Amino acid sequence: MAVSLSSFLLIPVFLLLLSFSLPEAYGENEKSGEDLRREADRVTDLPGQPPAKFQHYAGYVKLRQEDEKALFYWFFEADGGITEKPLVLWLNGGPGCSSVAYGAAQELGPFLVRSNQSQLLLNNFSWNKAANLLFLEAPVGVGFSYTNNSMDLMRLGDRVTAEDSYAFLVNWFRRFPSFKSHDFYIAGESYAGHYVPQLAQVIYDRNKHASKHSYINLKGFMIGNAVLNDMTDQDGMIDYAWSHAVISDQLYHSLNRECDFKIDNQTNSCSLAVKLFLQAYSDIDIYSIYTPVCVSDFERRRASKKLVVAPRSFSQHELWHKLPSGYDPCTENYAEKYFNREDVQKALHANVTKLSYPYSTCSDVIRKWNDSPETVLPILSNLSKTGLRIWVYSGDTDGRVPITSTRYSINKMGLKVRKGWRAWFHKHQVAGWIVEYEGLTLATVRGAGHQVPVFAPDQSLSLFSHFLSGTSLPSSRF
Repeated sequence: MAVSLSSFLLIPVFLLLLSFSLPEAYGENEKSGEDLRREADRVTDLPGQPPAKFQHYAGYVKLRQEDEKALFYWFFEADGGITEKPLVLWLNGGPGCSSVAYGAAQELGPFLVRSNQSQLLLNNFSWNKAANLLFLEAPVGVGFSYTNNSMDLMRLGDRVTAEDSYAFLVNWFRRFPSFKSHDFYIAGESYAGHYVPQLAQVIYDRNKHASKHSYINLKGFMIGNAVLNDMTDQDGMIDYAWSHAVISDQLYHSLNRECDFKIDNQTNSCSLAVKLFLQAYSDIDIYSIYTPVCVSDFERRRASKKLVVAPRSFSQHELWHKLPSGYDPCTENYAEKYFNREDVQKALHANVTKLSYPYSTCSDVIRKWNDSPETVLPILSNLSKTGLRIWVYSGDTDGRVPITSTRYSINKMGLKVRKGWRAWFHKHQVAGWIVEYEGLTLATVRGAGHQVPVFAPDQSLSLFSHFLSGTSLPSSRF
């Protein structure tokens, strides 16, 4: 409705004086708006949830006013000592796989989906014992995260994921301002070996010119069974498969003789050898070579074509996309079933736009990945000199990103050893091995596969807690 000049002149003087404080008043209204959004995101009636003393929140954060993107998060306050404990962002990889369906619901979250029943299992080794824990589904097209512009799905890649995750964090802190002063860390696994250091680099660079509203109190990051460097990832996979009796002597020598992984175009002999290598893993889980697969769902999973980035020489083979894409037995099915339930989505304030496709643990709508650098070692090398705490860990029964690959990659960085290779202990037993370099720590977790918290929950929580505290892992049995 238009207001005439004569009407304006009738406004009492005190209202005119009040108008001079509109910027402050607008700020208070904006703050109140975020308070209301935060309260609206509180999860109060999650189906099957066991009793818990901590609060958790879930919902969407719109990234920018000018675009159509919104990322979905699930945030758990620390189980005791919220104000004293740091904030940790967890990212799963893929690219295109969900941090909610994997990290939160199958690995390190407080409530685990472990069966087809509606009841969730309370995780006694949840990482929210040590930190306030934030799970993010990124980029758009992953899980419940969405865009109203379908062209966004064609522009995805490492760069967009880092930029969108950064925009999410800046806006999330506006909704949860009390956590801005907390020490902030990033953690993740697998292809998050790209996501985590790339996001850390963006935060580090933007912090140099950030305002108090956009500054993020980044202290470090840790990555597990991480994709780091194509060349050493490939070499390590082959050496690991041979040393763990997955492939024959003849195939091992053929791969080393026929394949030059420094070039993209391989000979027919190399292509055949790589195909035989992948077939050797086709009946077991490459992500955890000593555990069973979900037999009831095996054929469907072998036939699936989810986007899984492989070292370049391996990704040329269609068989790569038919391998089991992560530790099952069957928990992935349970997670998909749980998050496709309407009552679960309502409780989590998810799927508000009624997506045209069902929820999946790894995205079926992301068909193109535009940029994936061959190596992130330069980023790791750069950040290792900044004072950020950087830990790389590896479950040692993973054949997809095996400990051999990780050791080859870290060795390639040429870091100075500060404390040499030794065992570390948990509850009087060897939990793995560790070496401390200048600016970076490498640790293994004995008997764990690609998703370390699934196989070694107690040890992984110990590893995580020591990382956050900046203390060395125990070096003796007693």
